[in-house]
Amino acid sequence: MTTFAAYGIGLLVTLALASMLTPASWWRRLNARAMALVVAGTWGIGAMLAAAMPAPGPAPVSRYEQPARHYQVFRALNLRDGTGTSAKRLAVVPAGAIVAATGMRDGDWWQVRARIGGAQVTGWASSLWLRRADERRH
Repeated sequence: MTTFAAYGIGLLVTLALASMLTPASWWRRLNARAMALVVAGTWGIGAMLAAAMPAPGPAPVSRYEQPARHYQVFRALNLRDGTGTSAKRLAVVPAGAIVAATGMRDGDWWQVRARIGGAQVTGWASSLWLRRADERRH
């Protein structure tokens, strides 16, 4: 049952109880007392029904696709010791080189590992300059 249905049932129950428990003269003309009774009854009964509803179950888990671990450098890429352009540059990865993501991210900055001049270098790079290694260019 949805919250909307709970308040709809609350309105119906309020109208049924009001017709049995209040004088008929209250309902011949619309007045503030009758409206207050309907609003308060609908809110009270609807809130109790909504609170009695079972909590919704967990949302179904969507299939999560593991991001690609290897990326191709789109243009010459500065590898830095921290995130941001103000961090010290450790090395420059040439365009077309393949880098491996470590999984650590800070916004658009990813920590990657690259082989530069025979040495394995780990540093931070802007993900905007990376393409999946299996991505085709059109």
